[in-house]
Amino acid sequence: MTAGEVAAGGVAAARVEPPVRRRRRFALGDYLLPAFAALAFVYLFVPIAYTFVFSFNDSGKSNLVWQGFTLDNWANPCGAPGVCGAVVNSIQIGLIATVAATAMGTLIAVALVRYRFRFRSTMNLLIFLPMATPEVVLGASLLAQFLNFRVNPGFWTIVIAHTMFCISFVVVTVKARVASLDPRLEEAAADLYASPVQAFWRVTFPLLLPGIAAAAMLAFALSFDDFIITNFNSGNTDTFPKFVYVSATRGIPAQANVIGSAMFLLALGVVVLGRVLSRRRRAA
Repeated sequence: MTAGEVAAGGVAAARVEPPVRRRRRFALGDYLLPAFAALAFVYLFVPIAYTFVFSFNDSGKSNLVWQGFTLDNWANPCGAPGVCGAVVNSIQIGLIATVAATAMGTLIAVALVRYRFRFRSTMNLLIFLPMATPEVVLGASLLAQFLNFRVNPGFWTIVIAHTMFCISFVVVTVKARVASLDPRLEEAAADLYASPVQAFWRVTFPLLLPGIAAAAMLAFALSFDDFIITNFNSGNTDTFPKFVYVSATRGIPAQANVIGSAMFLLALGVVVLGRVLSRRRRAA
C-alpha cells in the first residue's frame, strides 16, 4: 500500500458520518404533566388573585361584586371599623406565641434527638398528638379548662392556646435540623475546651438557626391564620380571622382584602429574600 493510499484512507476515516436523528416517540406524560402542573397552580392561586384584585374594588359596604377600580382601599387600609385593631391583636398574639413556642419547641427537639431518657419514644409519639387532633376538639377542651380555672377568655387565653398547638410544629421542624447535624462538631468544640454552654451557642445554635427560623415563621403563620381555636377562647377579643368571619355575614370590606394581600406580599418577600441569601451563601 502506497503512502497516497494510506493518506486517502485516513481522510476517509476522518470523515464522520452525521448522526442519524431518530424521531422521539410520543410520550403522553410530556404533555399531561405540564397540564396538570398548570391546573394545580391555577387552583392554588385563583383565590389569592381574587383577593388581590378585589382589594382595588370601589365596593362601598359589600365587596362581593366588582364596582370599579380605586386605590382608596390601599391608601386607607384602616377605613373599615375594627379591621386594624383586629390585625394588631393578631400580630401581637402571633409574635408572643411564636417566641414562646419556638423557645420551648427548640429545647424539646434538642432533648429528643441528643439525649436518651425514659419515655423518650413515648414523647416522640405524643408530640404529634396536638397536630392530629381536630382543632374544634382542642378549642373546646381549652375553653373548658379555662372556665374550670375561672379564667375569662381573652387576649392571654388566645396566646396560651396558640402557643400550645404551635409547639408541636416547631418540634417537628427543628428535630429534622438537629438530626442532620454531625455530633462530632460539638465533640470537637469540647476537645478545644469549650464548655457545653459555649459549644451550644457557638457551634450548635448557629447551625440550628435556619431550622429555628423556619419553625418560627411557620408558628407565626399558624397563629395569625387560626380561627377555630381562637373563636372558642377569645371572649370579646377580635383577631383578623375572627373579624373576617363576622364581617362575612354583612359583606367583607375591601380593607380586609388589602390586609390579606399585604400579608401575602410580605410572605412572598420573605421567601424570595431567603432564597437569595441561600444562593449567595452557596456561591461564597
